[in-house]
Amino acid sequence: MPYLDLLGHPTYHEIQGAGEPLLLLHGGYATLENLRHLGDFLATEYAVHAPERVAHGRTADRDGPLSYAAALTETVAYLDAVGLASVHVIGFSDGAILGLMLALEHPARVRSLVSISANIDPSGFVSDDEAEHTMSAEAAARLDREYADLSPDGAEHGPVVIEKLTRMWLNEPRITPEVLTTIRARTLVVAGDHDMVRADHTLTIARSIPGAQLAIVPAAGHLVASDRPDVVGPMVRTFLRDSPD
Repeated sequence: MPYLDLLGHPTYHEIQGAGEPLLLLHGGYATLENLRHLGDFLATEYAVHAPERVAHGRTADRDGPLSYAAALTETVAYLDAVGLASVHVIGFSDGAILGLMLALEHPARVRSLVSISANIDPSGFVSDDEAEHTMSAEAAARLDREYADLSPDGAEHGPVVIEKLTRMWLNEPRITPEVLTTIRARTLVVAGDHDMVRADHTLTIARSIPGAQLAIVPAAGHLVASDRPDVVGPMVRTFLRDSPD
């Protein structure tokens, strides 16, 4: 299986397609399978690199807490390991937060950015009463099944990962609108029309990043890329095609 040693930890990744390099960053408690359709669609024109972070998918957990800072270090190490100086970045949820952080802290490495369903601080989620409308029970169960089927740690480790992620989500990220104004990468901000990320966070990201484009996808929840692949794939491809070389 395609594993890389990143920072002393075996990390699963896939590369498909040819063309300009594109980095696909999955969400929290998710895997590259949630973005499989999008990756396959874009691989007809781009070299799509899709790693699975520590404690996600086919990459085992490690001791200690999870944090966005550690995940960013892991992401930069991945780019170094596969020899990519700069890439187009597409991130979903936690992956979108990492995309924003990469554009902020390593701007030369981001050719363009697609930020799907990102929040900028822990207040970014809708209330519990609204949450049931943002992700179906079937979709949530699918994430559990994917973890159980793919994780080398086994299904019984799933609650441990959820506890670590929940602790992270309650305290991070801490991205301000002011710092977003320094992003220079060409950016597309995407969310579902009934996303679990609050609409004001999506709008703040789009309004703060200079020149950012905004797309609210109809009939889509938090898993917008898999809810509406018919919309998201072509839209992202058009955005990427319009990016300067």
